[in-house]
Amino acid sequence: MKVPSLPRKDIHDYSRVIGERQVDTIIKLAKKIKSYSITHVNSTAFGGGVAELLYSLVPLMNSIGLKTAWEVMEAPQDFFNVTKKIHNALQGARLILSQWEKELYLKVNYDNAVNKLNLDSDIIVVHDPQPLPLRSFLNNHRKWIWRCHIDLSTPNREVWNFISKFLTGYNASIFHMKEYIHPEIPTTRKYVMPPSIDPLSEKNIDLPESTILKVLNRYDVDPDRPIIIQVARFDPWKDPIGAIDTYRLVKEKIPNVQLLLIANMAHDDPEGWVYFEKAIRYAGQDRDIHFLTNLIGVGPLEVNAFQRAATVVLQMSIREGFGLAVTEALWKKKPVVARPSGGIKAQVIDGVTGYLVNSVQEAAEKTIYLIKNPKERMRLGENGYKHVLENFIVTRHLMRYLEIFIEIIELDN
Repeated sequence: MKVPSLPRKDIHDYSRVIGERQVDTIIKLAKKIKSYSITHVNSTAFGGGVAELLYSLVPLMNSIGLKTAWEVMEAPQDFFNVTKKIHNALQGARLILSQWEKELYLKVNYDNAVNKLNLDSDIIVVHDPQPLPLRSFLNNHRKWIWRCHIDLSTPNREVWNFISKFLTGYNASIFHMKEYIHPEIPTTRKYVMPPSIDPLSEKNIDLPESTILKVLNRYDVDPDRPIIIQVARFDPWKDPIGAIDTYRLVKEKIPNVQLLLIANMAHDDPEGWVYFEKAIRYAGQDRDIHFLTNLIGVGPLEVNAFQRAATVVLQMSIREGFGLAVTEALWKKKPVVARPSGGIKAQVIDGVTGYLVNSVQEAAEKTIYLIKNPKERMRLGENGYKHVLENFIVTRHLMRYLEIFIEIIELDN
């Protein structure tokens, strides 16, 4: 699949966000590995957090003198049906892969490794389970890193046994959080590196009020009424039904509230269509529930506008890799009400940057409280912005990648 046209990035532009000293540190680190080339590999060029991360990280790596490429797998729809099952099973779902599904998974990876992808770089970073077996089909002495964006703490045992053997040829693996690292990961080195947002991307830059109002007007959202939003794929782990239930309880107390369910329908997530339709049916004829996707022109700028217009942000995920939609909301100084799943716990500090809840009822109570208390929304929002600035900005992510690359190269040479 063709990689999207990437923006030009200049590391010095980020000095106004992180300061000149941090920019200088990044440039010095990059000089240590300037002679090495890097390729990132994933399964889709758009939709989902991985593609979004690479859209910023790849040009930033090039801007500091590292020859960096982005390769995207080519695969039929059946392959993505299989890899979605693998993804769910690795997060604990009870599923069985048939022999045909396993063979298709390996066949597509073999075809990509041998015939389709350019994997001639010195360092190859493979993202998530879809392209994991690529290493098995290439006998080279390059540095291979598996970047896992999901929670592997309690995987389906049968699927884990099938998948984990493909890691034996990797030099290292990287996870969002320490608790995501399965004790049987066979790589000799294991790293922790949370993902990040790009504060200068279209999705996160400051927007004038006039732009926000134009977007709201285009999608028939009333700026003068409270707005609850959830930005997440339509799948069972993100629990859009739970978000609707929360909204309905809030509406009993605050009748003029609106709910925006915002998602990018990704190429590698066929299951998303099933849950999209399920959520629409569950919402029924309520005109105050808005389904806003890329199918009707909702892109990064529109998501930015909706997040900035939100009164309260929900994240009702039952399982979560990290939850970059939470990071984006906090960056925009919005309080987040969320279940304490996965990486959300590293972002939503209960009572400081938002509220952690364990039920729909609790989520509704906290949302009602926040809608009625603007000073509390402001306090949590300011704290959230500072928390993201210190921990989850793309330049910090870039610096961590450089540290890992340097260590792998030095230890293996």
